[in-house]
Amino acid sequence: MIVLSGGTGTPKLLDGLRHVIPEEDITVVVNTAEDLWVSGNLITPDIDTVLYLFSERIDRSKWWGVREDTFITHEAMKLAGHDEGMMIGDIDRATHIMRSELLRNGMSLTEAIRSMTSSFGIRSCVLPMSDDPVSTMITTPSERVHFQDFWVKNHGEPEVLEVLQDGIESASISPGVLEALEIEDEVLIGPSNPITSIGPIISLPGMRDLLKRKKVVAVSPIIGKEPISGPAGKLMSARGFDVSSVGVAECYGEILDAMVLDIRDEAAGDAIKDMGIDAFFKDTLMRSADISKGLAENIVDIFSNI
Repeated sequence: MIVLSGGTGTPKLLDGLRHVIPEEDITVVVNTAEDLWVSGNLITPDIDTVLYLFSERIDRSKWWGVREDTFITHEAMKLAGHDEGMMIGDIDRATHIMRSELLRNGMSLTEAIRSMTSSFGIRSCVLPMSDDPVSTMITTPSERVHFQDFWVKNHGEPEVLEVLQDGIESASISPGVLEALEIEDEVLIGPSNPITSIGPIISLPGMRDLLKRKKVVAVSPIIGKEPISGPAGKLMSARGFDVSSVGVAECYGEILDAMVLDIRDEAAGDAIKDMGIDAFFKDTLMRSADISKGLAENIVDIFSNI
C-alpha cells in the first residue's frame, strides 16, 4: 500500500497501519514542500516525523521530533546571537546533518532518505515526493513567507491571502515514487493538511493522472467545520474551499474512489456520495494506539471492497 503523508495526522494512522499489515508492505510518499535549509542543514519535517515513527523514536506527546531530545546546541547558538527561528533538538539535528552530508556528497534526496531508512533499521519504504526543491509560500497582508515562518515563527496567526508552491511546475515525481506506483494499486491519502501537506504531492506534474488509475481512499482531516489540528481551515479558505470534508473531497477531486469521514461528521456523507465518492464513517480522532489500529483495519477492509 502507498500512503501519501504530511505531518501529525498521517503518522498516527501509519502507527496503526504497521500493526495491521507488514511494515515492508508500506510505502510512504512524503510531502517535501515544507523543507528548508537552516544553519547549513536541510530540514525535512514531514519525512523526519515518519522516520522517527518507524524507528520508535517519535515524541508521541507532540507527534513530531525525538522523544526526550535535548536542545543544548540550539541554546548555545541562541546565546551567541544566532536565532534559528525554530527549536531544533540535538538528536534531530544529527539527522539533519547526516542527510545534508549525503546530499553534499552527491546523493539525491531519494537516495539519502533510503540510506537513512537503512541506517535506522526501518523496513517500510519512505520516499520524498520529489528530488526537486518545492517550497510552500504563504502570502499575508504584510509579507510573503515560507510556510515554516508562517506556522512556527508566527504561530499560524496572520491572515492568509494566498498559498502557492514555488517550483511545483518544474518539479518531477521522484523515481522511487514512480517505481512504487508501477507496482502498487492501493493509495491511501492520510489525514494531513490537504493544502500544504497532501496538495503538493498530488500537484506534481503527472501525479493526478497516475492516481486516477489507482484505488484511492482519503481520510478527512476535518470534522464538521473544524480541522482536527493545524492551520488547514485557514489555508483551505484561502484556496476557496469550504472548511469541511466536502471541501477536502473537492480539493482532491476526481482521483478519489472513497473517503473516510469521522463518525461525528455524518452530515457531510450525502454530499460526498453525490460527488460519486463512497463515504465511510469511522473514529478518525486517533486518541489512542487502539483507535489508530482499528481505523487502519477498517481502511484495509475498504480497499478490499472498492
